Amino acid sequence: MRILVTGGAGFIGSAVIRLAIARGHHVVNLDALTYAACLENLASVESSPHYAFEHADIRDRAALDRIFVEHQPEVVMHLAAESHVDRSIDGPGTFMETNIIGTFNMLEAARKYWVESGRPESFRLHHVSTDEVYGSLPPDPEIQFTEDTSYDPRSPYSASKASSDHLVRAWAETYSLPVLVTNCSNNYGPYHFPEKLIPVVTLNALHGKPLPIYGDGSNVRDWLYVEDHADALLLVVERGEVGRTYNIGGENERSNLQLVQTICGILDRLRPRDDGSSYSELITFVADRPGHDARYAIDPSRIREELGWRPSVTVEEGLERTVQWYLDNEDWWRPLMNRHGVGQRLGTGK
Repeated sequence: MRILVTGGAGFIGSAVIRLAIARGHHVVNLDALTYAACLENLASVESSPHYAFEHADIRDRAALDRIFVEHQPEVVMHLAAESHVDRSIDGPGTFMETNIIGTFNMLEAARKYWVESGRPESFRLHHVSTDEVYGSLPPDPEIQFTEDTSYDPRSPYSASKASSDHLVRAWAETYSLPVLVTNCSNNYGPYHFPEKLIPVVTLNALHGKPLPIYGDGSNVRDWLYVEDHADALLLVVERGEVGRTYNIGGENERSNLQLVQTICGILDRLRPRDDGSSYSELITFVADRPGHDARYAIDPSRIREELGWRPSVTVEEGLERTVQWYLDNEDWWRPLMNRHGVGQRLGTGK
């Protein structure tokens, strides 16, 4: 397939591109190269004849029209988004512009291209979203998000993503644009930008800094290894039913405290501290994030039953791989520590 990936220099987008090219697809990476983008994520494929890069912003409609005409994609995988909840609390405007207006521009550019191409049946626009649009769950393990769960976003980030989901479905209903929507749980793995929980804890531990945990650490997330997610996204593009939504989960619920304790145990084995103490002694509870959702959990029955997909990596296996990757790739993460906001407490709401 000829795939146009938006946000391909980001964490999930770069994983999708690496896998897509490994499977023989032709990929155009459209990325604005904002603060969390990193073209080094794609060093392994940048010389491939199947890869092309377009430095462009999804808020720039003229650039989108040009890219569609020049590259003639059969599939659009729309991942470009501002994604850090804490940053959305401090500065929601950028999230509204990129996630809502940017998605509107993508839909209109895709619709124009699709119509002018004769409405090919093979064309797809796959919108990649988050489980955070569904809001917060009680602790009962029997209660999970399904594709029919009502939307209840609680942060500027999740509200902007919920808005973009609604736009995509409206363009499908109004204009018959062939779309697919996926909502995923928390991703982690190699190349994760060092402002999210797992890289923050790993890198702080290596530097002997406090390991910050919001509130009492009881907030629960379902953890999805990024390479599993990339596999699921390509499967949905290839075999998913047009107009359908698929929830993609890792089937690995852990509280934030459990997650951090697991990382500490891995580091205790792989990189013991000089004084012999455990990294868990660095755990520090800090003021909670405003509006912090208590629990996310995905029921992945639809994608499992309709497309035969399940995650292949448990959270313990994935964390082991991830921590080892950070230990082995200091040249990748070290320069990113100097980018704006990295290493600072964001999202206090003050």
